[in-house]
Amino acid sequence: MKTLYILLLFVLSLLAEEKKLTFYDFNATNIDGKEISMSVYKEKVLLIVNVASDCKFTPQYEGLQLLFEKYEDKGFMVLGFPCNQFREQESGSNKEIKFFCTSTYKVSFDMFEKIDVNGKNTLPLYKYLKEQAPGFLWTESIKWNFTKFLVNKKGKVLKRYSSMTTPKEIEKDLLLLLK
Repeated sequence: MKTLYILLLFVLSLLAEEKKLTFYDFNATNIDGKEISMSVYKEKVLLIVNVASDCKFTPQYEGLQLLFEKYEDKGFMVLGFPCNQFREQESGSNKEIKFFCTSTYKVSFDMFEKIDVNGKNTLPLYKYLKEQAPGFLWTESIKWNFTKFLVNKKGKVLKRYSSMTTPKEIEKDLLLLLK
C-alpha cells in the first residue's frame, strides 16, 4: 500500500509540474498591429534586436538589413523591436518608426510594435530571451538599444550580443547555424 501511495504522489507531482515555455509559445504584435505567434518562425534562424531611431547604434539597421537580404533564402530572419527605454531614443509612433526604417534604411525584415525590454512592463518574449541568455555577469537587464539575441532553428536562444557588436561580427555565428 505504501508503494502505491508513493507512486500516486509521484504521478501527481508530475502532473502538477508547470509546462516549460519555449520560444514558440510567445506572441508579439507587429508594427502594423497584428498579433504574431513566434511559431511562424519555426525552422528559421533568428536575430532579435531592440532597436531605436535616434541612437548612435541606429546605423546598424543597414547591417541588419544586409544580413537579412543575404541569408533570407537560407532561413534567416531579423526581428526588430523598437524600444524607448534608453534616453527616449525611440519616441515616435509605430507608424513613424515604420516610415523611418523603410525610408532611411530600406528595412524589409519583420518589425514589431514599440515595447519595454526592462521593468514591470517587459514584453514576456523579452523576459524569456533575457532568462535564456543573460548578459554580462549573468544580469538579465538589457543595457542599451541594439542588444541582439541569436535563436537557432529549433527555437533555442543561443547567445546575447551587446549593442557594440555589429551585425557583420555576428555573421560568422550565423553561418554555422544556417548549414
